[in-house]
Amino acid sequence: MDDALDLRYPFDGRWQVRNSPADRVPSHGTGVLASAYAIDFVPVDAAGRSGWVTVATLFLAEPPERFVGFGRPVLAPLAGVVLATRDAVPDHAARRGLLSLADALGQRRRLAGGWQALAGNHVLLGHDGVVVALCHLQRGSVSVRPGQVVAAGDVVGRCGCSGNSTEPHLHLQALDDPDPARARAVPVTFGGRLPRGGEVVEPAP
Repeated sequence: MDDALDLRYPFDGRWQVRNSPADRVPSHGTGVLASAYAIDFVPVDAAGRSGWVTVATLFLAEPPERFVGFGRPVLAPLAGVVLATRDAVPDHAARRGLLSLADALGQRRRLAGGWQALAGNHVLLGHDGVVVALCHLQRGSVSVRPGQVVAAGDVVGRCGCSGNSTEPHLHLQALDDPDPARARAVPVTFGGRLPRGGEVVEPAP
């Protein structure tokens, strides 16, 4: 991926990689809305768990506060200018187990609502003609505004469960235009490499 945009990880602590373009492209099963190289990160504890799993997990929705990473800081993965933000979408209940399969209906409904409905609360950062989107942020947590200049590592929001999210996590994608409907996907790496799905990453402080 010689043409990839190299980023710092947009967080501290332990996060597990999901839906990585290191495993397949398009990483989320579709290239729609410039998502071909998108990657997901789920906050986990020292044992690699995003939240306790019980029998009820298979059948019941769970409040996002039950997950270890809900509210963890999300950091700017590069220096840039804030192009757009959204901060008012409620965090919804998480759906793991069998409910994650049923949530496919909700995904179709959100897709009909366009990229904004899928992304939930988000921040778009611009840098040298490339846009980095940080999505599914916690309601009320976005701490930057359009036009603001940020440095790599600055806090821009917190991990949430808004938009198309089955549990609290961070969705990151890079695009060549602020409008995902007309943009092309841009590949990314982190410190010169792209982690695979299932890998737990913990950036050095």
